[in-house]
Amino acid sequence: MKSPYEIVADIINKHTFVVAGIVTAILIVALYGASMTSIETGTETYLFTDRPVGSLLVHYEEIFGADSIILIIEGDDVTTPDVLNYIEELEKDISDERYIRSVAGLPDLIKGASGGEIPQSQAEINNYLDYLSENSGDYLDTLLPSKMMTLVSIPLETGYPEGSEENIVKNVHSAIIQSSPPPGISVTETGTLAFAVEMKEDIQKNMTNLISLALLLMVVAMVLMFGHVRYRMLPVLTVFCGIILTFGVMGLTGIQVSMAVVAAFPILIGIGIDYAIQFQSRFDEEVRNSSIQEAIWTTITSSGPAILKAMIATALGFVALSLLAPSPMISDFGTICIVGIVCCYLCAMIIVPVFAKIVKYTPKTGGLNPLDQAESCQLDWKGCDVPPDVKPGTKGSFMDKYDDLLGKFALKIAKNPVPVLLVLIMVAIIGMQFDSKVIIDTDEDMMVDQDMPAMVSMNKLTSVMGSTNTITAYVKADSVKDYHTLKYMDNFGEYAISKHPELTGMQSIVTYIKQYNGGVLPEDKKTLEKIWDSLPGSIVDSYVNGNTEAVIEFSLEDLTIPETQELISDMEDDLNWYVLHPGMDITYTGKYVMFVDLINGISDTKNPMTYLGLILISLFLLVVYRRFTAISPVIPIIMIVGWNGLIMYSLGLSYSLLTATLGAMTIGIASEYTILILERYEEERDKGNDLYSAIQTAIQKIGTAITVSGLTTVFGFSALLLSTSPIIQNFGLVTVITVGFSLVGAIVVMPAVISVMDRLKPKGLPG
Repeated sequence: MKSPYEIVADIINKHTFVVAGIVTAILIVALYGASMTSIETGTETYLFTDRPVGSLLVHYEEIFGADSIILIIEGDDVTTPDVLNYIEELEKDISDERYIRSVAGLPDLIKGASGGEIPQSQAEINNYLDYLSENSGDYLDTLLPSKMMTLVSIPLETGYPEGSEENIVKNVHSAIIQSSPPPGISVTETGTLAFAVEMKEDIQKNMTNLISLALLLMVVAMVLMFGHVRYRMLPVLTVFCGIILTFGVMGLTGIQVSMAVVAAFPILIGIGIDYAIQFQSRFDEEVRNSSIQEAIWTTITSSGPAILKAMIATALGFVALSLLAPSPMISDFGTICIVGIVCCYLCAMIIVPVFAKIVKYTPKTGGLNPLDQAESCQLDWKGCDVPPDVKPGTKGSFMDKYDDLLGKFALKIAKNPVPVLLVLIMVAIIGMQFDSKVIIDTDEDMMVDQDMPAMVSMNKLTSVMGSTNTITAYVKADSVKDYHTLKYMDNFGEYAISKHPELTGMQSIVTYIKQYNGGVLPEDKKTLEKIWDSLPGSIVDSYVNGNTEAVIEFSLEDLTIPETQELISDMEDDLNWYVLHPGMDITYTGKYVMFVDLINGISDTKNPMTYLGLILISLFLLVVYRRFTAISPVIPIIMIVGWNGLIMYSLGLSYSLLTATLGAMTIGIASEYTILILERYEEERDKGNDLYSAIQTAIQKIGTAITVSGLTTVFGFSALLLSTSPIIQNFGLVTVITVGFSLVGAIVVMPAVISVMDRLKPKGLPG
């Protein structure tokens, strides 16, 4: 019975153009699916919403956490009558837009003091400002930080449709563009929603630019390093088809594009290019000594299963990522990597031989120079039945010389494996110790370009108003209108403020009840109800939901993520002993709680993801090869994980939502290289070659292709270094180093490991 690979080879040989037509049709469908993908940001990309922290945050954002847009209005003097009249008119235009709950600015405050009209003389305006400074100083200072700047707050309705954020910001921006500000007056929109929308656009721009640049850099790499075969751009075409197919699967299955998913594509390009290079290199090797049909048969039936094993091992590394990911975007990263490498593998296995058959592929003449070919005959390579005519002084190409250098280098390592392994293992052990000292940072500000307009505006807003950061205490009670519940909220808030100097203020429904009652909380029910009923609905809705839910908003200084992590931990400890009123429950939520939860999640899962990946690959190798020495490809991977920790600590890099995937990603990339080396070694031993000849041949034949694909991958990852997003730049640097280490693991460590494993196995067993 024929194997699936034999069937595929037969079909390609007999029905080449039919296969080409099917591939084209599939790619057209994939292009349609790719058009259905969309960018996703927000809570759902950071936290699993079916878990307590995520579900509470989503609930809080739906009920209390209405987004807002802030307008920064600047000029020589923003308190003049013409500027105030302009702001009032702009507020009216914006308030008519859909999903805008209200618009409040300096004109509204002045109108409240003047009887509903904006004074038309500067003297009157100054008098009202003096009056407001005495009676509403804090609020006035918020709206009017200086006479050269004023703010307009635009809170949105809660529960507006998902996906409408872009239109809301666009409508506000259009209202600003269509307005006629007085000379010297500028208006800039900022705030959480404007930031989120621009961040989304920045991700989309990064995705397009990075993929395009990665492909361009790989074209350059292929021109420089893959010139010894004909049609050197074929792997680029193949991986491009694999990426289209991946996008198509994403669109048709509803997988959205997030920050982490964007970073997955350069990885897929790097791995996919390796598959294509491996298939084309093997085909080019075979077609030199046989017909195209025979070369297609040998390439698919020999390289297909070998690369499949490497692909499965790579996928298992990403499976660990998907199973234990602390965040949906990291889980999606793992899922897309699995989908992508399968797509790239299938494209490489089918497109390369189909293309070769259609164009009647002929290899470049020269191949190995006569001296190299004479040496290769000693290693029992194909095509050496007739000794070549060796001419002294013949020089080969650069890649021919590199082949020869790799073979000799691998032979020396195989004969002296112990010193090499001892040195590299010691470096790995040191790196593993330092890995725990690498900090984890999930600050959202570091995910975007610091020069992004929305980021600049947010920084300006923070410099004027101070930190806008808050930690929210979500209160669940039998009745939030009950005096004892309100008293507890007030006391707990005051206690938290007094204990933690990082907290700068506290706001809740109690704050406004006390303001309306001379600064004290009324104890009798009737007075409490009367004051409650007199509160503006917008205030009540901001802090209370129904009769059972309320929030306490703690404002805080501008802290680093580790400082915020420590603060939240201390505040949660407070809840463990500060006795709750009966029927009450308090839980912290909000953006900063989300990021702290992410840090804890990354810290808790980073190593388990790596361990699970290693275990899965080890089990896979044991099942496939059915002997203990088959785990040899895992040994270099463990070393690389240690080297990564050392280099990250030495360069002062940090773990982020993207680099948290480093362990599993290292397993995925490195296992591909090491397993391909093992597969070729096994093939050479099956031919009857001795240990050293088999190692030399495996490294010399596979090592060259791995080097080309590895360096091409480095070129692709280098595209990440040019990203405007700091988090992607950091990820790019780390992964470039990882790919370099993976090459070292395959070419340097693997020969030593194979040599040692061969010496340890019981005598009489086959190699």
